[in-house]
Amino acid sequence: MIRVLVVDDEPLVCRHLTAILSAAPDVEVVGTASDGAEAAEMVVLQRPDLVLMDLRMPGVDGLAATERIRGLTSPPVVLVLTTFDADGYVIRALQAGAAGYLVKSTPPGELLDVIRVAAQGHTVLSPVAKDGLVAASATAHEERAAAQARLSELTERERDVLAAIGDGLTNAEVARRLGLSETTVKGYVSHLFDKLGCANRTQAGLLAKAAGLSASGE
Repeated sequence: MIRVLVVDDEPLVCRHLTAILSAAPDVEVVGTASDGAEAAEMVVLQRPDLVLMDLRMPGVDGLAATERIRGLTSPPVVLVLTTFDADGYVIRALQAGAAGYLVKSTPPGELLDVIRVAAQGHTVLSPVAKDGLVAASATAHEERAAAQARLSELTERERDVLAAIGDGLTNAEVARRLGLSETTVKGYVSHLFDKLGCANRTQAGLLAKAAGLSASGE
């Protein structure tokens, strides 16, 4: 079972999401929260596998809550909820450790599919959405320079793997592209996370894009 905490300041939204998720045989809603402070407390008490986090809430907003939750020991996956996919808060939430985002208009079936994928540790950003977010977050020259500086200590092979992550490839696809075993790629990915201080593939991919790194040459 995937244990989910729903966080939104609108009771109707919480009830709607709870009804959708509870209808799935492999999902259990362990609770709801109406603001970021309550969400952080509920995570400690209920230990969910995944948090659906609204971003714009009074008091402690979803961004601050995401930062708090991702700072916990063995934190759950956080998926942020937003009305518009160009919301600047989304970018900051991803940088804070969120595994991806959903727009509130996502159809129920797709919502469940995304939750299942995210709960397995995968990034849930479409290439189009990801490129749009990166374009919005990396327009400043200073940000690109800072991203490139973080990559300065990487070996050539590490840069190849990171570039492939930035292109949205899975470990199996990276292995095929670079002519490596999937086990070797997993080792590189884990080492890159430690070396770059990235919590997940989303952060690593955003860093690669922000630095202008691309294995596809596009």
